[in-house]
Amino acid sequence: MSIMLQAMLFEQYGPRLSMDQLAQVLGVSRGGLYNMVSAGNCPVRTYLDCGKRWADYRDVAEHLDVCRSTAN
Repeated sequence: MSIMLQAMLFEQYGPRLSMDQLAQVLGVSRGGLYNMVSAGNCPVRTYLDCGKRWADYRDVAEHLDVCRSTAN
């Protein structure tokens, strides 16, 4: 996992990303992201805390690293 990518995400978003922030990073709409979560095919693990859904910055960085490694 890229430490630089983790540092960049942490600096910009903090330790966890809201669904709006995650949608922005993934390049999808907020509604589309919620649909992916509901269908169980969201590429990034999310969790509920105090009634809001979040994603850990490390999971987001891991997903982006996988996308980079599988790109042609």
